[in-house]
Amino acid sequence: MAAGLPPDALGRRVACGTDYGTVRYVGSVSPTAGIWLGVEWDDPERGKHDGSYEGTQYFTCRHPKGGSFIRPNKANFGVDFLTAVKDRYGLNDKQDVQCGTGNTVVIGTKTVEFIGMDSVAEQQRQVQLNKLVDISVRECAVSHAGQEEEISRTCANMRHINLSKNLISSWETVVAIASQVQNLETLNVSENKMKFPSTSTFTSSAFSNLKILALNQTEITWTEVLLCAQGWPVLEELYLSSNNITVLERPDNVLQTLKLLDLSDNQLLDGNQLHLIAQLPRLEQLILRNTGISSVHFPDAGFGCKTKMFPSLKRLAINDNKISQWSSINELDKLPSLRALQCNNNPFVDTEKNPETLKQLIIAKISQLEVLNNCEILPAERRGAELDYRKIFGKDWLEAGGHWNPEKNKPSEEFLAAHPRYPALCLKYGAPEEGELKGQQPLTLKNQLLTLTIKCPEKPEQKPVEKKLPESMTIQKVKGLLYRLFKIPGSDLKLSYKSSKLEGKEVELDNDLKPLQFYSIESGDCVLVRW
Repeated sequence: MAAGLPPDALGRRVACGTDYGTVRYVGSVSPTAGIWLGVEWDDPERGKHDGSYEGTQYFTCRHPKGGSFIRPNKANFGVDFLTAVKDRYGLNDKQDVQCGTGNTVVIGTKTVEFIGMDSVAEQQRQVQLNKLVDISVRECAVSHAGQEEEISRTCANMRHINLSKNLISSWETVVAIASQVQNLETLNVSENKMKFPSTSTFTSSAFSNLKILALNQTEITWTEVLLCAQGWPVLEELYLSSNNITVLERPDNVLQTLKLLDLSDNQLLDGNQLHLIAQLPRLEQLILRNTGISSVHFPDAGFGCKTKMFPSLKRLAINDNKISQWSSINELDKLPSLRALQCNNNPFVDTEKNPETLKQLIIAKISQLEVLNNCEILPAERRGAELDYRKIFGKDWLEAGGHWNPEKNKPSEEFLAAHPRYPALCLKYGAPEEGELKGQQPLTLKNQLLTLTIKCPEKPEQKPVEKKLPESMTIQKVKGLLYRLFKIPGSDLKLSYKSSKLEGKEVELDNDLKPLQFYSIESGDCVLVRW
């Protein structure tokens, strides 16, 4: 074995400059002399071959050109955790400037000898290390825990550790470090390609206080997650993005305290996989960005009913997926606690060219939604979206057997499947009247001219004016028009409107960038102008 080569080199993670890889072979390569390391590189561009040389296969790679041979002295096998901490925070022997060489310190031109100076400096370092609560040793080539109990003696107060992008080869190393940190709450070991237990092993108490764990890009499988989770009794947030997780299993007696789960950038086989994690009782946030799912379905609940799945789920991210049908958006209304949704970059989005209409359709379909694609839904916006939805699909409702007489109101199953919230909207606002539905085009909110009465309630000398305005006109442009009428700068104008449908309530037109249709203004309504 070459000098300085670790006895357990096979399977270890190594760095060579800025490149990372895994040792797949240790030994000679004929006809050359000496020991070589066969490395499978994380970046296949760094490699040259598939582990074979001169017709002999020494190791295998996932990528046909992902491997190469390097000499052991070119490979960095890493350092222990404490060495990395001291290097990162300037607390190692080399960087300690309080001492001279040996036990001497230079004062002026005299060299003075101090007995026990080394131990004093070491004590000072110990005190400084013990103060560290939040530690980051990202990209510090950490590969092992070091001497037993050394971490617990030196860094007793650590609570948050970032160990991402190091040279950790196995979960056992993570356990060896964490078991020495009594109050560990946050741990990030992302970007470490490591081996995880494949069978149920003795559960360590290393993670008894751990609340947040990041395992992104570690090549962990869901089966391995569930095995390790036996040791995460109070875990609240688990980040598992980019791990090639394709199949889920039901978490029995584990992950029951979980509030956030990130599965983004894992290609799940289908949306029904989600049913297997639907009983996590405390799960409030689920991130499924770019997971390849094409539909969402909760079969335990019918039209207008709430599912028993995901009982606590408040925030859901399903952006960058393959969801093409509006029926999946309808299904989301079944989630009893859903308040925030991210769903952009899905094929169903392309069915509606007008982004404002698209937003209104989603808002109308999901009753409890408060935030859509990171934008807060204001009460006026919800009311407008629901009134428009009720009107747009009113003709379809009538044709499908809907009727304003409750005794005759029997819309078809097909209509209810496409518009499960429609009955609730009729209860909320009343069934649409025939006069409202004349000339309505389904699925679009066409620009229409609105006939509006403009009044100045505080200026009786100003006579009411009737104007025809396109419903797509922004409040800012309306103010520009009113400036020409009243010679009052738009910045000084305050607008609101009254509608016979709102029983005397006055609605402020308080967002200059929004169009009139955003506020559900209709022909015959009265715009009130104050300054």
